[in-house]
Amino acid sequence: MADKANNPTKVITGKCRLSFEHIWKPSKMDEDSQAKYSASIIIPKTDAATLAKIKAAQEAAVKDGVQSKWEGKKPAKLKLPLRDGDEDRPDDPNYVGCYFLNATSNNKPGIVDLSRQEITDEELVYSGCYCRFSLNFYPFSVRGNKGVAAGLNNIQKVCDGERLGGGSRAEDDFDDDFIDELLEDDDDLL
Repeated sequence: MADKANNPTKVITGKCRLSFEHIWKPSKMDEDSQAKYSASIIIPKTDAATLAKIKAAQEAAVKDGVQSKWEGKKPAKLKLPLRDGDEDRPDDPNYVGCYFLNATSNNKPGIVDLSRQEITDEELVYSGCYCRFSLNFYPFSVRGNKGVAAGLNNIQKVCDGERLGGGSRAEDDFDDDFIDELLEDDDDLL
C-alpha cells in the first residue's frame, strides 16, 4: 500500500482534482502563521486504491505518533486529514461524491507534466485541473491538538478541468461571433 520506497506514510495518489491551490507562492492562513504551500485535494469515492493507500498511511502515522508524540497512547480526539465532502461540504458540487484532504509544505512542491518535465507556467496548473500527488502523512501535537497531517511533496498534472473559484479563460469568454457581427455592422472596422 505504500510507495515504491516502502515508506508506509508516503502515498502517490491516482487522478484527483486540485482545489484551493497555493502551489506557486506560499500563503498564510492568518497573520500569526508561517506562509506555506498548500492544496486541497479532491479524491473521488470511486478511487478505492488511492483511498486505501491514504487510510494505510494515516494509520502508519498514528502508530508513529503513539511512539513519538502522544506519550504511548492514541488520543481520544484524534484529527485526521481525510474528510468526507458529502458531509463537510454538502453545498459545494465539486466535493459531492468525494473525499478531500488539505496538504501543506514549507517547501515549494515539484510540479511536472505526464512526461515528468517541469512545469513553470503558473497558468497550466490551477484549481480545477486533475493531478496526481505525492503526499507524506505525519503525526502532530500542537497547542493541545493532536492528529495526523498531510505533507505536500510533489504534483504531476494529468489533464485540464473546469476552473474552480469562478475564474474563466479569456479564450472561453470571447468564443462567440462578435467579429462577424462587427463586420456586418461596419465593413470599415477591420
